[in-house]
Amino acid sequence: MIRWDVSPEIFRLGPLALRWYSLGFMLSFFLGYLIFKWIYKREKKPLESLDTLFVYMFFGTLIGARLGHVLFYDPGYYFSHPLEILKVWEGGLASHGAAIGITIALYLYSSRHKDQPFLWLLDRIAIVVALAGCFIRLGNLFNSEILGKPAQVPWAFVFVRVDNIPRHPVQLYEALAYLAIFFLLFWLYRNKQAGTREGYLIGIFFITVFGVRFFLEYFKERQAAFQLPVDLTMGQLLSIPFVLLGIYLLIRALKKAPTSPRVK
Repeated sequence: MIRWDVSPEIFRLGPLALRWYSLGFMLSFFLGYLIFKWIYKREKKPLESLDTLFVYMFFGTLIGARLGHVLFYDPGYYFSHPLEILKVWEGGLASHGAAIGITIALYLYSSRHKDQPFLWLLDRIAIVVALAGCFIRLGNLFNSEILGKPAQVPWAFVFVRVDNIPRHPVQLYEALAYLAIFFLLFWLYRNKQAGTREGYLIGIFFITVFGVRFFLEYFKERQAAFQLPVDLTMGQLLSIPFVLLGIYLLIRALKKAPTSPRVK
């Protein structure tokens, strides 16, 4: 078993500290920006619009993830302490909320950039969001949060900062799954003309990412502060609509002819 006693902070200078979670968040946007720059050059899209897209993505991710945590996981507490909603630095971000926030942000962005249709954007943003999911879950691992259930497997982690119970390193399971999904989506976009069928990549993204999320919830401790009327976690309940949407988008994309020629 692995005793996990890593500090959430990489280093501290007075009141300022760099945390592993923050580093993962920044790496997600930095590498996402570089990948999208390559995509825009490849498909001859205006590079000057990337900075605007970055702003939409940043605020869509942050606001959506925070409000998702507030509304889906602990609404009673936050409605009683509304100022706590603003304290993003204390943690509490939900991936389902982030997905909704990103979708809304991209819709608003595409409505102002007619050369970049909504589904075209979603297909390409799915690639970088899968990579971001990997970094965020690694940040959760360093924070010793989103704990797995007790386990006796040889690779179990003992999160010393929480308790002395061996647990499934479910954060690592998710991180590796999202990294594999990133490589799959990138390969499909680069080599299989997937980028010419609108809705194809985002469909696969929704099916795989939220399918993995649904399955791995069985290895997690419950995060919601309230009991649901069904024998599912909040994460599983929220994953179902995304998987169904992914199936619809994938079937829709396969029925239609490619919308643009393959880019070399």
